[in-house]
This record gives sequence, structure tokens and C-alpha cells, in this order.
Amino acid sequence: MQEAEDEPLFAARAAGIDIAKAGIEVTIRVPSDTRRTGRQQETRTTRKDLLAVADWLRCWGVTKIGMESTGDYWKPVYFLLESEGLACVLYHAAQVKALPGRPKTDKLDSAWLAKITERGALPGSFVPPAGIRALRTHTRYRRHLTQARTAEKQRVEKLLEDAHLKLSSVISDIHGVSGRAMLEAIAAGERNPKALAQLARGTMRGKIARLEEALDCAFVTEQHAAVLAMMLATIDYYSAQIGELTAKIEVLCQPYLHQIAQLDAVPGTGVITAQDVIAEIGTDMTVFPAAAHLVSWAKWCPQVAQSGGKRKGANASGRGNRYLGAALGEAAASAGRTYSFPGAKYRRLVKRMPKKKALVATGNSLLTIYHALLSDPQAIYTDLGTDYYERRTNIRRQARNHVRGLERLGYTVTIEPVNPATGELQPANS
Repeated sequence: MQEAEDEPLFAARAAGIDIAKAGIEVTIRVPSDTRRTGRQQETRTTRKDLLAVADWLRCWGVTKIGMESTGDYWKPVYFLLESEGLACVLYHAAQVKALPGRPKTDKLDSAWLAKITERGALPGSFVPPAGIRALRTHTRYRRHLTQARTAEKQRVEKLLEDAHLKLSSVISDIHGVSGRAMLEAIAAGERNPKALAQLARGTMRGKIARLEEALDCAFVTEQHAAVLAMMLATIDYYSAQIGELTAKIEVLCQPYLHQIAQLDAVPGTGVITAQDVIAEIGTDMTVFPAAAHLVSWAKWCPQVAQSGGKRKGANASGRGNRYLGAALGEAAASAGRTYSFPGAKYRRLVKRMPKKKALVATGNSLLTIYHALLSDPQAIYTDLGTDYYERRTNIRRQARNHVRGLERLGYTVTIEPVNPATGELQPANS
């Protein structure tokens, strides 16, 4: 590739690092008497060798280091060089692919990354600060454990169907207080349907007759009981781990209690969702210049692909941060059941589009609200109300539509404007 020597540079002394699991290839680009020259070094990814690379980069006066987000292998390199005071930029792997016709080797890849960095050709990916990274590690693992516990609960229901126990047909949550007591009794060897049904608590006692029919243990074997006991123990283990993680997360969230309280005031957003959102996007919204930037980064808006005046694809949102997406999905689904502006928006949209699209649109609004709240520490969420869209609609158009509807029913209607404050008639031209 022929270089333009007079091309403006973003960083006069830059480096590119091609990262693998066991080793890295480093290329630096520095000025010389006649033209820009490069130096290369290959080393391992151990802490000792990475510290030596940091010293080597400092000796050459490198001010900007670019690297590709290769799996999780970039993290130790990026974090160590960052801790040594070096400015690092992480590039999305899809944006730094080798050009067609250009040979691809580790050395050439590192040289290509160095050229991209010195020219500022690509924007860097979002890498949160150390405090947010520690919080993110815990919140993501909590979500994994929650998903594993949910999967185990689903296996319990499948086991009950295999044993011809129709408990889930009578109880909506078989892992509630009543359902859990019955499951533990079955695992302990109880087979009498009447005795099992008497374990119901609260409003569930109104279903005693149906429970006795559903808890007929004629097909329950010792193998079913043994596996059920193991599954219940696994669920308890996951619950204990989730509780322990939540306690640690609350400690890590102490610096962000104000921001969590801000997000908690948004309909559909609880404390856990607020913790998950902050762990993924941080609290410094200067990283995202506008709310639309954050929504686009999270892939919670349609991605437009147009060529030759024609739109390609189905305007899918694409793949974004799946942990942030899960938190937004839960918040949007919860907000859709509330009497608030997000809930009114969801119910308005779901009438004319699939539920998933309506949830994405609602999550888009929630993420926009999060950005506004986190951008201003003094901001307080104020709901626009369920009648927001009705208030925005043209009043005269609404009146005209109502008049026409009455005229179709055979009425003659005359309308006169009224002052909403005093209730007195206003002049027709006001």
C-alpha cells in the first residue's frame, strides 16, 4: 500500500498490537529524518513480558496504542498497559479486517493497526473504567446464575410431567411457598395426594380438590424422587450464590447510589435493573455525545442499510450488548404493565406492530431516559403521563373527528371554544 507522506496524523508516535492467546506482535510508527519508520517486537502475554513492552513503548515516546478486540485476550494487555499510564484504543474486530488482496500475517496486522491509530481512522470502542469493570464482572455472573437457576426450575417441571404430576396446571409458580413444600415432601417420600394437598398455603387452599387430583403419585418412582431432590438442592445452591453476589454488588455500588436511585424512579426499572444498566454503560455519559448515540451503540434501534435508493434487510437492530439488552428487555416488559408514559407508549405501539418491536421501541425510550438522568446529577424523573400522546394530538383535528362522527349518526353539532381555566366561552376567532 502506497503511503501519502503529507497525510495529517492523529498521533505522531503510535503503536499497533496484534493479540493472540499466548503472544502479541507490536509495531510502532515513529518519525525519522526522511520518512516514518516502523519497529516491531514479538513477545508473550505474561505480566513480566507486558511490563517490558510498556517500558519499550515509553522509551520510543509512544502516545497512542491501538489493538483489536480479539475475544477476551485483549483484556490483560489493555488493562496492564492502561495501568502503566499508556493511552490505549480498542477497535471493533469487524472494522479492522484485512483488505482484500493484502497478505495477512501477525506482523502485517500489527502494522495495519499502527497505521490506523496514527491516522485516527477509526473510533475506539467503549471500555469502562476499573470500578465499573469490577461491578460488571459481578452483575454478569449474577445474570448467568439466574439463568442457570431458571433452567433448573424448568427441568423440575419436565420431571414432574414425566412422573405424571400435573402440579403446574394448578399452581402458576411451582417454586413458590406452597409448591416448594409439596416438591420437598415428594422428594422425601410422601405419596398421599391428600397429605400433599394440605401443604397449600394462603389462597392456594381454595384449590385443595384440584391439587389432590394433580398430585396423584401413581407413576412417581424412587428415581423420580431422587432426581427431584438433587434438582431442588441445585436450585438452593444457585439461590445462595445469587444472594452472596447481590451482597457484594451492593458494596461495589456504594459510589453509584445516587445514579441507581435516579434510574430506580423510572417505571419498570428496579434496583437490580439499575445496577445492571450502570455496570454496562457506566455513569459518565460524555462517552456517548447524545442519547441517540447510546441507543445506537446498544443496538436498540433499527439499523438502516441503503444502497442505490433501496433499503436492504428488514431494518433489524443487530447484535449489541446482550447483558444490557436483557436488562432493557425486562425493564420494557415491566414498564408496559404500568400506568405511565412508557406503559402508554407500549400499549399504543403494540396495537399496530408485533410485541417484540413494541418492546424494543419502549426500551429505546427507557434508554433515552437513562441517558438524560445520568447526564445530569440533579435530574429527577418526571413522568409525562398516560395521556401524553392525546395531549399532543391536534385539538382541532380531534374536535373535527368527533363532530364528523356525530354527524354520521344524524346529529347537527355546533361547537364553541371554552376557556379551560374559567369555563367561559371564548370568541370564535381566539
